[in-house]
Amino acid sequence: MLKELRIDGAHRDDHEGGGPPKWVWGTAAAVVVLAFGGGAAWWWLAGSKPVAVQTASVRANGQGPAADAVLQATGYVTARRMATVSAQITGTLTEVLIDEGFKVKRGQILARLDDTGLKAGLAAAEAQVRTAEANQGQLRAQLAQAQADEKRQAELNASGMTTRQSREQAATAVKTVSAQLEAAKRQIEAAQAQAKQARVNYDYAVVRAPFDGVVTARAAQVGEIISPLSAGGGFTRTGVGTIVDMDSLEVNVDVNEAYIAQVKADMPCEAVLDAYPDWKIPAHVVAVIPSADRGKATVKVRVALEKKDERVVPDMGVRVSFLATKPKAEVAPTPGVLLPPDALAQRDGADAVFVVQDNRVEQRAVKLGADVGKFKLVTSGLKAGETVVVSPPAELKQGSTVVNKE
Repeated sequence: MLKELRIDGAHRDDHEGGGPPKWVWGTAAAVVVLAFGGGAAWWWLAGSKPVAVQTASVRANGQGPAADAVLQATGYVTARRMATVSAQITGTLTEVLIDEGFKVKRGQILARLDDTGLKAGLAAAEAQVRTAEANQGQLRAQLAQAQADEKRQAELNASGMTTRQSREQAATAVKTVSAQLEAAKRQIEAAQAQAKQARVNYDYAVVRAPFDGVVTARAAQVGEIISPLSAGGGFTRTGVGTIVDMDSLEVNVDVNEAYIAQVKADMPCEAVLDAYPDWKIPAHVVAVIPSADRGKATVKVRVALEKKDERVVPDMGVRVSFLATKPKAEVAPTPGVLLPPDALAQRDGADAVFVVQDNRVEQRAVKLGADVGKFKLVTSGLKAGETVVVSPPAELKQGSTVVNKE
């Protein structure tokens, strides 16, 4: 059997060359490739594993609350001067000249009523005045004639050509006409008063604005009956519209009665509208209303706005910060965003942050300004509202997948 052991010719040639067989080299190459591929796969899997991090949102500079606020309270914008305008007589609307949002001036015509009957009444009253004046003119002429007759009777009586009775009758006629003339004057005054009343009633057919303001509601339409008093039944309107004096707007807030002792008249405040949270309006306390709400355990406080703007409208929600001292003149904040110090990282010797977008991080170089309180001011490289990683771990890099820590 030993004689049957021999080396195949192809293998003998490879062995006789002095090196290892070719199959050994092939096996070694396969092992290397497999090792490299396994390492790459391990590196890829390890690199794509989500990193647990903490995040925070950044905000624009200048949005922080008042630093010296004693307390805060919420309330609403109210108007001290507001009126539902109506006619002073009952009538049918023939014209409405206002709508919501219209600005009006004092005395401006808002609506007109049917004035047919009122116009006729005014014409009749004015005719009565003219009749009384004409009657007065007639009596004046009669008085002049009576006075002339009296004078002639006096002359004739002095010469003995007439009787004493005739002279007395002439004098009586003068007194009678004088009395009638005085009554005519009184009739003229009465007629003029009636005409004035009729003119006032006629003017009531025109509805005018009582003050400068803005129309916030239109309550009636052409053809409807309006009356200063409700007639019931739902067919009579009591007003044409509502006007608000925007210069009289102020804020009413409810302060917990446990803290009301800290609020004083003329105390400086800052008001922030719910609709415009970035806009701080300087204000001050007008008065503390000496009445408490037993249900809410609060006291109402009137706050005056020191700056008026078209953005402020009645019934808006407001948050008021009562300040210990009056704030200094407002200085425009440095543009930029406020960054928590722990979110700042050093990468390649430069300041950087990691911004989270769709569970992946983007490494950004940032430029810093002066510190703002406990925050770092970022003047470029970051926008307000973006989410950054707080205390970024050393293995965090561009494109890493992240997940928030529980």
